[in-house]
Amino acid sequence: MHLYFHIPFCARRCSYCDFAIAVRRTVPSEAYADAVLVEWESVRAHSAWAEAPGVQTIYFGGGTPSRLDPGAVARILARVRADRGLDAGAEVTLEANPDDVTRERAAAWRQAGITRVSLGAQSFDSAVLRWMHRTHTAGQVADAVGVLRGQGIGELSLDLIFGLPASLTRDWARDLDAALALAPDHLSLYGLTIEGGTPLAHWTARGQVRPTDDESYAAEYLAAHSTLVARGWDHYEVSSAGRPGHRARHNSAYWRRAPYVGLGPSAHSGIGAERWWNVREWAAYAAALGRGESAVAGRESLDPAAVRLEELYLGLRTREGISTNRIAADDAAAWVEAGWAVREGDRLRLTAEGWLRLDALVAATPTGRGTV
Repeated sequence: MHLYFHIPFCARRCSYCDFAIAVRRTVPSEAYADAVLVEWESVRAHSAWAEAPGVQTIYFGGGTPSRLDPGAVARILARVRADRGLDAGAEVTLEANPDDVTRERAAAWRQAGITRVSLGAQSFDSAVLRWMHRTHTAGQVADAVGVLRGQGIGELSLDLIFGLPASLTRDWARDLDAALALAPDHLSLYGLTIEGGTPLAHWTARGQVRPTDDESYAAEYLAAHSTLVARGWDHYEVSSAGRPGHRARHNSAYWRRAPYVGLGPSAHSGIGAERWWNVREWAAYAAALGRGESAVAGRESLDPAAVRLEELYLGLRTREGISTNRIAADDAAAWVEAGWAVREGDRLRLTAEGWLRLDALVAATPTGRGTV
């Protein structure tokens, strides 16, 4: 079993962000812990725990989890340990903004049981960080890495965003080199997308921003792939690369369709074909639980065709790919000929070029079209 806690609180909204967040000057840490532990009571009795008595991974995502008081993080983890237990060597990740990292906080996170920190660097260009509405400076990324290492955080991941508008004149190769110079264990690479309702969407609609073209987007992605592979890194999923032996175990569970439970506003859960998700906004979430009601906003059960489609899509996201019998021979042959996939024994996996076309490739298969 795997647990995800969505912590929605942020100091401000980034220009590209459409996540469920709550901008707060003062974070209601105790109120959050109270609410999420009420929800925990309702999910820890799920029958799936009979087959997975311990928790393998926990992920605090957001939002900005590093803004939550470390005492609240410790309280949540202590409750999970007491009620269900953590597997030996469990991976426990906390997302953090560089400007939130202090020696005191890092030490408290480590004491609470955090084993891995995912640091939202995004860029090392000061002008780009301001454009993104990030609250940290480029120098604070390196400072945060040093503090986290000094306080014994064993696993460190950095987030970077590529595919920015050309008008920003961001040097992607320089940013990638700056990240690797900090010797992280893992990198998450995200292409910039324009989501409705965000500041970026408004800028684009008014003509203030012109999105990067497809060729430049692809070139940056492929350049990152080549750089990482040349340095011996394991680019093991569309957006994820790590030094050998340093894959993100929590995220890998999603791609394997392992059972996971999400707690907090907007959190999603998936066990087998069962899916459910919570109300999106923090205030509505807290109010529902305060009234003794469920915070679940919706449920669905995937039919066999939807399960096959999910298995196909998630499998092709990873370097392990899928069994060759999961896709029509003609499709597989066409992908290989185009350089979008390679066969390795009885497996078919996409290349970096193929990953750029993942959605279109899956949609073009009989499974993606819903014809099998």
